[in-house]
Amino acid sequence: MKAFLLEDDSVLSSEILFYLNTHAIDCVAAADGRTFLERAFGEKFDVYILDINVPLVNGLDVCKKIREQDAGTPIIIISAYDDILEKKEAFLRNADDYLVKPFVLEELLLRIHSRLRSTAQKESSSRIVVEDLEIYPDEYKVFRGGQEIQLTQKEFQLLVLLAKANGRTLSKQYISDEVWQNQFQTTHNTIEVYINFLRKKIDRQFDVKLIHTRPGFGYYLKPV
Repeated sequence: MKAFLLEDDSVLSSEILFYLNTHAIDCVAAADGRTFLERAFGEKFDVYILDINVPLVNGLDVCKKIREQDAGTPIIIISAYDDILEKKEAFLRNADDYLVKPFVLEELLLRIHSRLRSTAQKESSSRIVVEDLEIYPDEYKVFRGGQEIQLTQKEFQLLVLLAKANGRTLSKQYISDEVWQNQFQTTHNTIEVYINFLRKKIDRQFDVKLIHTRPGFGYYLKPV
């Protein structure tokens, strides 16, 4: 777990770094917004902790710039401003939480873990996993064995349909209705062709095959 702190108060920054590092969070820090942004886009972090009143680029602008490229990583604002307008501005820039200084460090830790749990639950609900196959329907991305696989739109729709069936056999007619929505040129041969496309991309390089035919019934996806 890795955190990135934006804080120009050297004493508070040191206290936060020490506390989080002793609680299994690898935390690094920057004292100004420009330095923070330069590093933030070059590394992967699990959570951002941003003070508002910092040099060069303030924390709210940093939050906005992060959100332009990263919609998912939790952002926690820490600030001496206990004004509803400041809080409103932070949330309008898609911050996830707002903690007013002074605060107990344990509360910061609790909020970090809370945000990370929410993010993990969201990712889990939008991810389909079968063996070492990972499908991200919202992002149109597929990975097998950690390797990204490029699929056409129809291949992707067909794969998602098979994966969501949880090993049940889907008939060619059902697949046609769901993926091709009864387009006039769709035939059972078309589905066979696309199944073969998927097998070449999903299964060919791997010992465990996932896409199978049940003769006379249809197709299913499960490790065999």
